[in-house]
Amino acid sequence: MENLIALFNFGFFRNAFLAALVASITCGIIGTYIVSRRIVFISGGITHASFGGIGMGYYFGFDPILGAIVFGIMSALGIEFFTKRADLREDSAIAMLWSLGMALGVIFIFLTPGYAPNLMSYLFGNILTVSEGDLIYLFILAVFVISFFLIFYRMIIFVSFDEEFALTNNAPVRLFNALLISLVALTIVLNIRVVGIILVMSLLTIPQAIANLFTKRFDVMIFYSILFGFLGSITGLTISYIYDIPSGAAIIFTLVVIYGLMKTGFIIFGKANLKYRENIKG
Repeated sequence: MENLIALFNFGFFRNAFLAALVASITCGIIGTYIVSRRIVFISGGITHASFGGIGMGYYFGFDPILGAIVFGIMSALGIEFFTKRADLREDSAIAMLWSLGMALGVIFIFLTPGYAPNLMSYLFGNILTVSEGDLIYLFILAVFVISFFLIFYRMIIFVSFDEEFALTNNAPVRLFNALLISLVALTIVLNIRVVGIILVMSLLTIPQAIANLFTKRFDVMIFYSILFGFLGSITGLTISYIYDIPSGAAIIFTLVVIYGLMKTGFIIFGKANLKYRENIKG
């Protein structure tokens, strides 16, 4: 225990701890929205499409994360446009932008002069390499996401879960859908450093799946998602440091184990409770 506490003497571990906290907050809120609206597949398309921005960042010499942000938001809005106005099936639009982003990323990285960049931290994440600059971006995102959901909570629920009724009441459905999908893209891209492109969807869905075992209420689900996301992130971070394994993979593995244990507990408790009721009736 003392050795674990001593880790906080290191700046990189403090940064990783804060990144885990902020990532849990942003992914807890946005992930609950994603899961509740059943748009996980759309988010997966945005995640992989953002790889094109990373490749362009390396080729043109600017911050790859900045490129991923621009490309991610454009992909998110592109999916909204093609599915709502261009009469294209949603899965087809997602597949096209998904493959386009990955293809452009590979092409630009291949064309980048000099040594090929190490993409492991972008693909699989490494929370131990999170810098103070990354933390600033994450904190700004967290403040914006929290403020947006607090101010427009009722409108978000109204637009998200009863869109047709919202349209008949002249609610700004298209505007809020565009803002929310852009927030999804921002959250995905800025958390790539924590768990990577391949695994970021797990951070947006597994804590929510655990939370869903306890509640169906949107606001309560957000709280539990943040709690379990942080618990899994810190535990996975510690495991990755002790055993020298990739942090992103360790975090996701920990979250899956937590879900498995919780689900098993609910099943056992449910059967025991049912048997107890049957014995009382008998």
